[in-house]
Amino acid sequence: MATPLQIGLMVFPRVTQLDLTGPLQVFSSVPGANVHLVWKSMEPVPSDSVLAMTPTVTFADCPQLDVICVPGGYGTDDLLSDDEVLGFLRKQAEGARYITSVCTGSLVLGAAGLLKGYRATTHWSAVEALPHFGATPSRERVCIDRNRITGGGVTAGIDFALTLVSTLIDRATAEAVQLRLEYNPAPPFNAGSPDTAPAEVLASMSERIAPFRARRIEAVRQAAARMS
Repeated sequence: MATPLQIGLMVFPRVTQLDLTGPLQVFSSVPGANVHLVWKSMEPVPSDSVLAMTPTVTFADCPQLDVICVPGGYGTDDLLSDDEVLGFLRKQAEGARYITSVCTGSLVLGAAGLLKGYRATTHWSAVEALPHFGATPSRERVCIDRNRITGGGVTAGIDFALTLVSTLIDRATAEAVQLRLEYNPAPPFNAGSPDTAPAEVLASMSERIAPFRARRIEAVRQAAARMS
């Protein structure tokens, strides 16, 4: 009997729930996969919405994972200098087949020293942070560089997870999962990227997130300084 795949997604306070639940739904549809929600304790963790996440395993009890995935969200700012989180990621990375992220989760991988010399992507508002960790920024929706697979912002998590399933198992399995989820996107507007959004929409959103962006880049600078 084949050993089941061990897939772990990190949960943490103020995680963007769709960064996590998109890939979670995909991975949970893979026959024989064991999917874990990993955090420091087993207490429910608040997301960036009304939905709370309940971990299924602690760092201390987590098995060696084949896939470790860090989703994003404003909560990643606090993880960039969290030695317990970064240490867990480094330890798992030693034996993991794939080290992955969605959205700003890539910055946490970077702070753990796991993206130095790799190409990576992230949310469009955080791309400028990647070089601080020695990564080469990519604007691909799913960026694959050896065993590092990173997804862009939020909804890209589904694309990332399907891509990873096709790599872990095969394309037919990934396509079957896609069909089961009826993942057949047809967005009502062409505003899902800064390259296509109307200028006034981009300007408004950029102004709205400017304080969060400034906080993040300062956290990134501090985390990068700790690595040098």
